[in-house]
Amino acid sequence: MAINAWRRTGIAVAAVAFAFAATACSDDEEASTTTAAGGGEGGGKIAFLLPESKTARYETQDRPNFEAKVAEICPECEILYSNADQDAAKQQTQAEAALTDGAQVLVLGPVDGTAAAAIVAKANEANVPVISYDRLILDAEIDLYISFDNEAVGVLQAESLEARLDDLGVTSGDIVQINGSPTDNNAKLFKQGATSVLEAGPFTVAAESDTVDWSTDNAQKDMEGHITTVGKDNIVGVLAANDGTAGGAIAALKAAGVTKLPPVTGQDAEVAAIQRILAGEQYMTVYKAIKLEAEAAAIAAVALVRGEEVQGADKTVNNNLIDVPSILLTPIAVNKDNIKSTVIADGFWSVEDICTAEFKTACTDAGIS
Repeated sequence: MAINAWRRTGIAVAAVAFAFAATACSDDEEASTTTAAGGGEGGGKIAFLLPESKTARYETQDRPNFEAKVAEICPECEILYSNADQDAAKQQTQAEAALTDGAQVLVLGPVDGTAAAAIVAKANEANVPVISYDRLILDAEIDLYISFDNEAVGVLQAESLEARLDDLGVTSGDIVQINGSPTDNNAKLFKQGATSVLEAGPFTVAAESDTVDWSTDNAQKDMEGHITTVGKDNIVGVLAANDGTAGGAIAALKAAGVTKLPPVTGQDAEVAAIQRILAGEQYMTVYKAIKLEAEAAAIAAVALVRGEEVQGADKTVNNNLIDVPSILLTPIAVNKDNIKSTVIADGFWSVEDICTAEFKTACTDAGIS
């Protein structure tokens, strides 16, 4: 039963302190099915619908960690998995197929936070609860939101960039701001957080763009235009919203002949970004403990399938229609100094993943071995 249905019957979502211990997508439009194996009481069908695969995290972190946690706690559960490849219409079809196939819960990372309201309407008609995963679904009766404090992500990026520039003795100059996809509400929040810091700081945002579909190629093209506008020698820093856009911005700077790269931010702690940080091409990334996020979603989805209380929803986030019970995790800024104590210590990436032949020396210099 959906949480909003629980409200009608007087049953509330538990708002308790939340702590989770550290305990290849087909191109077909029909969802692939994974049967969970493990321990638990009672099962059902859980649809796990992710937005895209250009951002590496969804296939390398979210999906396997979600599936593993469901397998651990609900042996009878089936996972109906789909990735929409950044196509909102495709995601609608996938969600409708999952509902037809008997999904009892939708865990939905929307391609387009506004367009996904139509999916929620279909689920509401079928009395199927919807967990908005990682990205907020707007203007819809969703039951739960699980993500990170996304404004805090932007704040971390901007504060880290300004601190690095201060360390370099740079006290003024032009910054380029490469934001995320305009269809992703998270991108709006990242931008709000970053802008709140940059507007109060000593630097000027001389050029800014939103990156359609979070595409690295689009970010590179946008950055090429910004270099022309601002001048390659005038850019003192780049506020890039994630690691893909950071990679595009760095590629554009290199192609323009910039040999001493300005500090560039990122997000998601992709292995390529960690390697760029070690190589001195990217200054920082924002690490979000995706394993905890995916496990939180798995635990909540299984609880909903079993008709149990969802624990840990101790915050609310307004999605323009309702105050949504929410579980919000804390992001962490990562640079060369704390790679070992964060992404490696947590098992997010192994030393072997990061320290390939090309980066052996950089790893050794950073004390990673």
